[in-house]
Amino acid sequence: MLGASALSLGIIEGAAEAANSLLKIISGWIADRSRGKRWLVLFGYAVSSTARPFIAIATTWMQVFSVRVLDRVGKGVRGAPRDAMLAGWATPGTRGKIYGFHQGMDNLGAVVGPVLATVFLIFYPGQYRTLFALTIVPGAIAVALIFFLPDDAARVAPGTAPSTPHLASAPGTGHAAPSTTPSERLPRRFHLFMAVLALFMLGNSTDAFLLLRLTDAAGGVRFIPLMWAALHVVKTTVSLAGGSWSDRIGRRAVIATGWMVYAVVYAGFAFSRTLPALLAWFLVYGFYYGFAEGTEKALVADFAPASRRGTAFGVYNAVSGLGALTASVVFGAIWKIYGAPAAFGVGSALALAATALLFVVVPRHAAEARVA
Repeated sequence: MLGASALSLGIIEGAAEAANSLLKIISGWIADRSRGKRWLVLFGYAVSSTARPFIAIATTWMQVFSVRVLDRVGKGVRGAPRDAMLAGWATPGTRGKIYGFHQGMDNLGAVVGPVLATVFLIFYPGQYRTLFALTIVPGAIAVALIFFLPDDAARVAPGTAPSTPHLASAPGTGHAAPSTTPSERLPRRFHLFMAVLALFMLGNSTDAFLLLRLTDAAGGVRFIPLMWAALHVVKTTVSLAGGSWSDRIGRRAVIATGWMVYAVVYAGFAFSRTLPALLAWFLVYGFYYGFAEGTEKALVADFAPASRRGTAFGVYNAVSGLGALTASVVFGAIWKIYGAPAAFGVGSALALAATALLFVVVPRHAAEARVA
């Protein structure tokens, strides 16, 4: 609607994810030194829920840029503390299942939203501003639900993992765990995994480019929200199974499977032209998310000592976001200069290279690398 180019789209999405990722390092560091993490999670969701509806009144792509960055600031504040809370409620043998379930629920929400958006656009064609304004409703509900969460997972002794889920009592009960200053170092294997992840993320541009490719093939955006919802149906289903699978056969195999799916899908987008073919690749793309997203987080929890998980998740998300910044800008530039097939081809090649290195730096089974 605002006439932004592929390069502009890359700058918007890349900068938004960079702000998100840098803040996750800070919020993760704070979470490791705080009595509770819930306040960080609450603040993050509140910022995003407040900012997002302002897209409804944007008149230039630079205004969208500002709103998207503020939206991602909220995500950056809440992400690492939330992931650390989940790790505190998991046992070593259920981390994959828990993070897979979390991703599945996140994706389920992303199914309902686009379906409702599609129904709205069918009855009110072109009313995109009203549609964005209505996002204030689910945002407010999400913020309200956070008040029902326990304040934090109880701290566990450094170098150990909880055998059962632990919940800290609500403020005022006298049972909150004391704050500690983390002194353990993140292990070498964690840093090696971050290096491999950085290589993969260099080819992992924003999904907005996939939607742009589908929009070109479909000749319009009317049914793009429905396609986005279909993708998340796949992501939800596979995430629930992928995390549990990693608890049984090891994180490395599941992550590698997801990354290889990514490489194949990007190659498919490079060589396919018709809408049916591109839509098929787009749905297969959901398997990448289902296998990789939750399992990567479970592996981070495996590597990191309990007292440093907030920081570890902050670093993980920073690597992901900064990679997205670089990938999105470079992808947009390659698309503009050499065309979409070249851009998708580069993403596919980087994913294959990262998958090969993953087998070098990550042990076969998560238990072999478990630190906490």
